[in-house]
Amino acid sequence: MDILTRTRYWILLLWCLQGYSVVSSQPMHTLRVITYNIKFDDTRDPGNNWSKRKEHVIGLLRFHQPVIFGVQEGLFHQVEDIKKELTAFEYVGAGRDDGRRQGEFSALFYNKEIFEVIRSGTFWLSETPGKPKRGWDAALPRICTWAELEHKTTGHSLTVFNTHFDHVGAKAREKSAALILEKIEGLSPAGTVVLMGDFNFTPNSAPYQLITKSLQDARHAVREQPYGPEATFNGFEFAEAPSRRIDFIFTKGAVDVVRYGVLTDSQDLAYPSDHFPVVVDLNIHDRDR
Repeated sequence: MDILTRTRYWILLLWCLQGYSVVSSQPMHTLRVITYNIKFDDTRDPGNNWSKRKEHVIGLLRFHQPVIFGVQEGLFHQVEDIKKELTAFEYVGAGRDDGRRQGEFSALFYNKEIFEVIRSGTFWLSETPGKPKRGWDAALPRICTWAELEHKTTGHSLTVFNTHFDHVGAKAREKSAALILEKIEGLSPAGTVVLMGDFNFTPNSAPYQLITKSLQDARHAVREQPYGPEATFNGFEFAEAPSRRIDFIFTKGAVDVVRYGVLTDSQDLAYPSDHFPVVVDLNIHDRDR
């Protein structure tokens, strides 16, 4: 190879490498997200109270390594136990009874080494979202906690909503779905959104149909075959096959669902909660990709 040819070769190679670095300047990171109803600490149930299940729940989360996860039904001491053991995580959220520490949380945990919270809040699923109140025909007060998170490496941001719909009120579930969609439109009209939680409805219901007009069900959007059973509620019945899918992760915007699974982890013939956690791997990317 003569000097001229060698020079042209190196110029071409450097040009290619330069082009590659421009394309790769915002690498796409896979983010693991989990939604998990961990069951409130029911001291009336000695076989399934928090003291019996705590290490199993926390161990499951530690092993599956989400970077974002939402829990439903956790009382203040339960979410604090999780934070204490999973030291890379912080959470946002409030108790549904008083907006501070009383009642169940829909706490939203994030890995503080990976994400920064830009803004966050909690609203009530009721006619007065700004204050603690039971809405419509609901049996109990219900809430949604949200946070806008920015990835410290890529700069990509997403707004995550974590909620728990009422188990009794059909009207409340429909109104709650409409309220959350209204909040999503107001807080992140053109951004990337993840909505997760225990919705206490099934895919053939009216509120599910309403939500999926605007957001995609991760189970149906996933690139690969979903892992695990379709149903997510087990009722602590280890010997019976679960039949209802009521826990969901929905997405919207510049996000691809790479993997989806329902985790049936157990120990000593017992589940750590009466719900199975739902896990997804997501790729967040630039809109003009």
